Amino acid sequence: MSTGYLARLLTPLLWLLIAPPHVQARPGDEAGPVAQALPAPTGDVILTLGGDITRTNVGGEAHFDRAMLKALPSRVIETHTPWHSDRGRFEGPLVRALLEAVGADGDCLHIQALNGFEARAPRSDFYDHDVILAMSRNAEPLGIRDYGPLFVVYPFDAHPELLTEAVRFRSVWHVIRIIVP
Repeated sequence: MSTGYLARLLTPLLWLLIAPPHVQARPGDEAGPVAQALPAPTGDVILTLGGDITRTNVGGEAHFDRAMLKALPSRVIETHTPWHSDRGRFEGPLVRALLEAVGADGDCLHIQALNGFEARAPRSDFYDHDVILAMSRNAEPLGIRDYGPLFVVYPFDAHPELLTEAVRFRSVWHVIRIIVP
């Protein structure tokens, strides 16, 4: 095996190891930030993000399986919701962590549910409060009958001011897609 062949084979690997994962654009740059690819899902895709995002893994979208979502910074929210008769212990990734993982840039999110329901939520909701994309309730994975597999949960008990019609409308369950316009 020749040295030239080895160099051609190893050079791309070397670049992957030493290149910065994300480079910010400098003023005057035409191309903008360099996009960093997300890892590809290895399990069933349960969430797709699209729109104004810089990190993708399938075409121009970011596809997430359950393991990828569990790897994001998460929270536990113990709260009542308008749809449950008792207080629940919801757990899942912070929506803001998801937005940061895909390099989302936009003032709102367009959240789509499995049944065709759609809601728009201001990005500020997810930075002003620890809103999660709940994957479990009381340590049980959320199934379709339980508002899952993903459910936008606001910390209603910790912030009673969130119990408004507008915020209830943004608490989408059966979430399958988020678009950042």
